[in-house]
Amino acid sequence: MGKRVLFISLGCDKNLVDSEQMLGLLSESGYTFTDDEREAEAVVVNTCCFINDAKQESINTILEMAELRKNGDIEALIVAGCLAQRYREEIQEEIEEVDAIIGTTAIDQVVKALDDVLQGTKENHYQSLDRKPFTGMHRVVTTGGHFAYLKIAEGCDKHCTYCIIPKVRGGYRSVPMENLLQEAGQLAAEGVKELILVAQETTLYGADLYGHKALPELLHKLCEIEGLYWIRILYCYPEEIDEVLIQTIKEEKKICHYLDIPVQHASDAILRRMGRRTDRRELTSIVNCLREEIPDICLRTTLITGFPGETEEDHETLMDFVDEMAFDRLGVFTYSQEEDTPAAVMDDQIPEDVKERRYGELMALQQEIAFEAASAMKGRVVTAMIEGRVADEDAYVARTYKDAPNVDGFLFVNTDRDFMTGDFVKVRITGSYEYDLIGELEDEFTE
Repeated sequence: MGKRVLFISLGCDKNLVDSEQMLGLLSESGYTFTDDEREAEAVVVNTCCFINDAKQESINTILEMAELRKNGDIEALIVAGCLAQRYREEIQEEIEEVDAIIGTTAIDQVVKALDDVLQGTKENHYQSLDRKPFTGMHRVVTTGGHFAYLKIAEGCDKHCTYCIIPKVRGGYRSVPMENLLQEAGQLAAEGVKELILVAQETTLYGADLYGHKALPELLHKLCEIEGLYWIRILYCYPEEIDEVLIQTIKEEKKICHYLDIPVQHASDAILRRMGRRTDRRELTSIVNCLREEIPDICLRTTLITGFPGETEEDHETLMDFVDEMAFDRLGVFTYSQEEDTPAAVMDDQIPEDVKERRYGELMALQQEIAFEAASAMKGRVVTAMIEGRVADEDAYVARTYKDAPNVDGFLFVNTDRDFMTGDFVKVRITGSYEYDLIGELEDEFTE
């Protein structure tokens, strides 16, 4: 039996796919895994550095694991991911317990890195940021087995002024379609029922490989895979949403009527400073078009408040936009001043207390919108996927097509019948509590 590895994955779902690929490579090479640091003989930390909070979480985790290495409780400590790519020199100099560092485009070197350290050799592993995305077919799915993420591209070419991603992930590089279809087929064969498409930007998929945006074509082919029931699309830049994509979502029955569209702001002045490609008029038009073509579509977005130069008037413009658009799901981040980005050196940086106040006002407004929308669901019959049983109760936690894992709400289903995680059921909504819904079983079905 190989050495026992504690693998810690931090950050976004795109990073999670990298972690699952590294777990697959380690598993194929004979390594085993544990969630208990007391049993681990080696630790791999896949890090994030997108905003300050994520960066601090990664640093704290590395330092915690470094104590185990220092005390001799583990034999190897490997650091991978975005923080490792961005701050490799600092990590080497300041945390001597780290044995090897793996860059974002060198995840396929994780076995070699760990083997070398355990044999007494320390070597960092980096590749060009323009390297083709790694597409290892064997992944260890860590999401429970009933849903999984499919990363369809790496990197980004947008260069928004607040974002460090192009510097740690490189330019936009699509994964060849045949690789994605093979991977999706394998995931479905292993029991995955919901496939969630992710990338820094999904809507540009294929433009670099095929000379045109090929997301609709990919979606059609994914819908042909037996065993998949839901296909969900995240991270669609609004300016790239076109009629072909809208009609594909509308016509293909497996595609959830759910779209994640990060708009970031609604003040034209702030959008320009952010380096975004849309203005408020265009954003309003895109949202209205989606709702006209797909009346039951659930729209999620994210916003940044407190961006440099944001005035009270800009903030009120954003508040008005949120009120007008009434997004089904909305997340807000306070602006994080990331070094090596254009926005970090802009004039008129906003004080933290002002950012927090504006954040609170936006979330309070969205809370009203979301609570009213949840309440309006009473009496409707919906399809839901079982996520698990509520401990010591005749009830289950489930999700509707309107709820992406780990970011949206839940549907609590009261029933004494037995179900498995991943089962689909029909539920009549009987009430709501804040962001979550409550319902009773109508009947069991499999699509």
